[in-house]
Amino acid sequence: MRIAVGLLWIQNAGWKRPPHFGEGDSPTGLYLWTSYAVEFPVFPPYSWLVEHVVLPNFAPFGWLVLVTEASLGAFLLIGLATRFWALVGIAQTIAIMLSALNAPHEWVWSYLLMILVHATLFAAAAGRFAGVDGVLRPRWVTSPGRWARLLGRAS
Repeated sequence: MRIAVGLLWIQNAGWKRPPHFGEGDSPTGLYLWTSYAVEFPVFPPYSWLVEHVVLPNFAPFGWLVLVTEASLGAFLLIGLATRFWALVGIAQTIAIMLSALNAPHEWVWSYLLMILVHATLFAAAAGRFAGVDGVLRPRWVTSPGRWARLLGRAS
């Protein structure tokens, strides 16, 4: 499940096209889907934030989304710090849900299922089996250093 979700994030990072991310006269891609938060509001304070902060500063936001989703996919794929990245996946799914949930033809269960699958990855510490966490975690747990304990918790 961890590998499949990692591949899903990598595939979805693929349609976020820098440097404009779909911003222009006829919006497409990430810009279009982000603008749905304003056009089809789910949570008014989030819609306000998107309209007044995100859309006027879209290039840095687009890069942040691209890097976050590509990192999510890569780290889940190799199984490193899976608990941390599962939490990032939940947060990213909620952000996407707040932008697109009320858009035409969206299926609410897709977002709920993504949240549940990330919660499962978190609960199962999925990187401990066939992942880098399984190799490095024993060292992190026994090490007296602060960073090692933090990495042990993230795994």
